[in-house]
Amino acid sequence: MKEHYGRKQGASSPCAACKLLRRRCVEDCVFSPYFPANDPQKFASVHKVFGASNVNKMLQELPVEQRADAVTCMVYEANARIRDPVYGCVGAISSLQHQVDALQTQLALVQAEVVQMRIRQFPSTAGSPENCSPSSSKSLPNVVTHDRANAGPSLWPR
Repeated sequence: MKEHYGRKQGASSPCAACKLLRRRCVEDCVFSPYFPANDPQKFASVHKVFGASNVNKMLQELPVEQRADAVTCMVYEANARIRDPVYGCVGAISSLQHQVDALQTQLALVQAEVVQMRIRQFPSTAGSPENCSPSSSKSLPNVVTHDRANAGPSLWPR
């Protein structure tokens, strides 16, 4: 039999959406290309968050070539909303942004330690103009005054 949108024509096996909605899956079902029968959880989460009617409307309004990407986004957002009903994807993005901020702070502290170690290692050349670069002794006053009490353990031996 000929394959049509992920299911065989004439087959009585409905797509995951039609199965969950307990309706007959027609040949031109808008859900069947994106919600195959072998992955029922995919549609279940999307249905729980968005509702079948809204998903149907969104898919109908999009060109066929954009529907797969839209379904991928809906599934991701639905799963995020199920995990975190208040913030959804924004909660995940916010958490990642906090991690980036913490790592940038940690990197700045390590870079400051590197500058301090270079100054201690080569004290006679640290102040000479030919060795000054934007990341060396010109920025030293700001680097030296970092609050090391809240910086955590040093990565460098003392």
